[in-house]
Amino acid sequence: MTTSTDHVPDNRIDEKPERPLRGILVLDFSQFLSGSLATLRLADMGARVIKIERPGSGDLGRSLYLSDTDVHGENTLFHAINRNKESYAADLKNPTDLDKLRQLIARADVMVQNFRPGVMERLGFGYDSVSKINNRLVYGVVSGYGNAEAWRDRPGQDLLAQARSGIMWLSGDEGDPPTPMTLAIADMLAGHNLCEGILACLVRRGGLVETSLIEALLDFQFEVLTTHLNDGRRPPRRSAFRNAHAYLAAPYGVYDTANGYLALAMTHLPTLGKLLDLPALQEISEQADGFRRRDEIKQIIAQRLKQHTSEHWLEILNAADIWCAEVLDWPKLCATQAFEQLAMLQTLKDGEGIEILTTRIPIRVDESLLTSERLAPRVGQHTEKIQKEFVL
Repeated sequence: MTTSTDHVPDNRIDEKPERPLRGILVLDFSQFLSGSLATLRLADMGARVIKIERPGSGDLGRSLYLSDTDVHGENTLFHAINRNKESYAADLKNPTDLDKLRQLIARADVMVQNFRPGVMERLGFGYDSVSKINNRLVYGVVSGYGNAEAWRDRPGQDLLAQARSGIMWLSGDEGDPPTPMTLAIADMLAGHNLCEGILACLVRRGGLVETSLIEALLDFQFEVLTTHLNDGRRPPRRSAFRNAHAYLAAPYGVYDTANGYLALAMTHLPTLGKLLDLPALQEISEQADGFRRRDEIKQIIAQRLKQHTSEHWLEILNAADIWCAEVLDWPKLCATQAFEQLAMLQTLKDGEGIEILTTRIPIRVDESLLTSERLAPRVGQHTEKIQKEFVL
């Protein structure tokens, strides 16, 4: 039973959307992750997204497998990032197909592409060309390295962009080799950045929006890179023990307990020392010791936390409002009440019995969740329908 003071999450699902971007037409020429993520967000918020694909094989991302899980001969990632889109098959070397695409461009609000620099210009679909067809078009581009001419023709791939960005020297412990972030972070950040720029230019009604994997990663590091640029350009120094942030003092890190792991964020060390019954921490009088003695202090904390369970320590630390959390794996996360309350999952279907479970857009509009139901389309699934609708 709930009382008037109980908090009940309001997770109303907007099944028949009056979504913010309803009526916006997006032509998505992108492949793989970055451009496709930008158009996914536009689709989630109500835009109609038509994915332009090569006949037969379609987007190369259809065959980029993260595991051996297969849906309709394609990977789960492709369906998750291209859900709720339509597919129009067109040969970009065929003059008839190109003419039909120009007619679509004349009707579109947004066009997105992430080909290597120069490719779309050679096809006659660069910004200067298409803006003459439709001067109110928002044209979005993701590249690997933006205006960095020295890297312009290098492959714009996530791991390679990470390698060039400096970000690999922030993860792992001091003495470890460069450690990549184990997500396609450059692709994802660039996709979100592109979406932001497109939304801004939709308000203005037209313009060229450009971003790149390397710029997204540099911006992602703005906090620590700004520190580096203004403190004598000293390189970051990772903790030698349980590093969690190269620029933060002890106790910041993840520690073993008797039955799991516990994360500790920024905390007053003498206060933590009292709670953990560690005299060595209670005697610390200077805040700078958290940096100077970082590894030593973290070792002391680690030895103590191993002596009891995560639940034991959480009861003590939470009662004192210490910033801490149990480290959950995916099964434990999915079993929590909090995860259930967030309602982050949705089921995509093809209408023929094929389903996949994935996450929804992490945004609520007017207190409603924005969900979708359709799997990614088959290559060219909507070509005939679109040609009839637009009289191509």
